[in-house]
Amino acid sequence: MNTFTDMPTKTRSIMVGTFILIAYGVLVSSITQSPLAVMASDIISGLAVIGIALLMFPLFRRADPILPVSYLILKWVEGILMIGGGILFLIPEAREVRNSIYDGIHLYVFIISGAFFYILMLSRKTVPGFISIWGLAGIGALFVKTIFAFAGYSLEFINYFLVLIITNEIFLAIWLFVKGLDTGKEVK
Repeated sequence: MNTFTDMPTKTRSIMVGTFILIAYGVLVSSITQSPLAVMASDIISGLAVIGIALLMFPLFRRADPILPVSYLILKWVEGILMIGGGILFLIPEAREVRNSIYDGIHLYVFIISGAFFYILMLSRKTVPGFISIWGLAGIGALFVKTIFAFAGYSLEFINYFLVLIITNEIFLAIWLFVKGLDTGKEVK
C-alpha cells in the first residue's frame, strides 16, 4: 500500500488542513526570539509544507505532469529552506542569513509554488473555484508587493491585500476539515 495514494479522501483532507495550519508556525519568530522555539517551529512548519505537497501530489499528478512535479519539487525546496532556517536560528551569527533566506529565495519559492498549488486546485476542482481564485488573488498581492519591494518601492496599500492569502489558507483549512477535498473518487 502506498500511504499517499491509498489514503481515504476524508483523512487526506483533514491532514492537509492540519498541515496548512501547522505551517503557520513559521510565524513564531515574529513573537519570540527563543532559539529553541523558533528552531522547532521552523522545522515543524517545513515538514508540514512538505507533507501538504506529498498529500496533494496524487490528486495533482493526473493533470499535465510538468506543473504537478514542479509544484512538488518547489514545496520540497521550500520545506528544506524552512528546516535550514530553523537550524540557522540556533546560531546567533547566522540569524541574518536565515532572515535573508526567508526574505529572498524562500519568498519567491512560496509565491511560485503557491500559484502552482491554486492553479492545480482550480484545474482539478478539488475545492470550489472561489477558494482557488481567492488564493491566487492573495498570491498575486504578495507577488506585486515583492516586485515593488525588489525595485525599491513600498506601496503601503498593497499590505492590506496580503490578508487575502492568510484568510484564504485559514478558510481552506476549515473547508477541508468540514467539507473535504473533491476528488471525484478515491485516489488510486
